[in-house]
Amino acid sequence: MQFYSRKWIKPEDLNPNGSLFGGKLLSWIDEEAAIFAMCQLGKEKHLVTKFMSEINFVSSAKQGDIIEMGVEVVSLGRSSITMRAEVRNKLNKATIISIDTMVFVSLGADGKPKPHGVTQMADSDL
Repeated sequence: MQFYSRKWIKPEDLNPNGSLFGGKLLSWIDEEAAIFAMCQLGKEKHLVTKFMSEINFVSSAKQGDIIEMGVEVVSLGRSSITMRAEVRNKLNKATIISIDTMVFVSLGADGKPKPHGVTQMADSDL
């Protein structure tokens, strides 16, 4: 898995307990995965999040921590791309959250699934 983006945890990212707010982290992951999916599918720009599997919060992040987000392609469907994601602490590599399955679907102008036209990824992308 490649880790593409990093975030510095700031006061506005914290919950009342002083740790990273889970909703903020999920928003970052969803955006990171969507951007990654668009890049993998080339010209495809109209993707939506269809499904996220169980979200496993393993550890927390505190103000001042630097986290990194990683995603990788698991499989391709006719109109979908399935990935997994992990967020970890940049310094000690401790996993903060893992998501085994995230499915994004390509939509047509009518808002219905449409084929994205990619049939296989290069070996380095799978």
